[in-house]
Amino acid sequence: MNKVILMGRLTADPELRQTPQGTPLARFSIAVNRRFSRDGNQQADFFNCVAWQSTGEFICRYFQKGSMIAVDGRLQSRSWDGQDGKRQYATEVVVENAYFTGSKSESNTRGSQNGSYQSNFGGSGFQPPVQQAQQAPQQEMGFVDLDFADDDGSEDDLPF
Repeated sequence: MNKVILMGRLTADPELRQTPQGTPLARFSIAVNRRFSRDGNQQADFFNCVAWQSTGEFICRYFQKGSMIAVDGRLQSRSWDGQDGKRQYATEVVVENAYFTGSKSESNTRGSQNGSYQSNFGGSGFQPPVQQAQQAPQQEMGFVDLDFADDDGSEDDLPF
């Protein structure tokens, strides 16, 4: 299995290019803080990322340097012969989905509505905002409202 999930800040504005065949391609780098700091100083790892088609366009449209972003995708290695004749290698994250994280002010995004859109690789580009889905009636979402307000704390009365 090859699955990568990262959340961090863009180190520079994403760069949108097109292949000779006209396919959009975005390249960017994410700084991800490590869970633990050494000597009180926070350390970060930097990951190069590439996003194709509508996902790349989505990232370039709504994110800029310093924006918080969460991505998922896969790790990919490639190699080529450099101008000096030496073999060059690169490992990068091929982004399949990109997500806003935190509030608009925290994520520092361009044009985001409420920080909850998602881009799907090869899809329509947008999913309904999470906040709107949470406001929908529970019956419409397939949930049954179980009222445990009169619960006296006895485990014998639990419905499972």
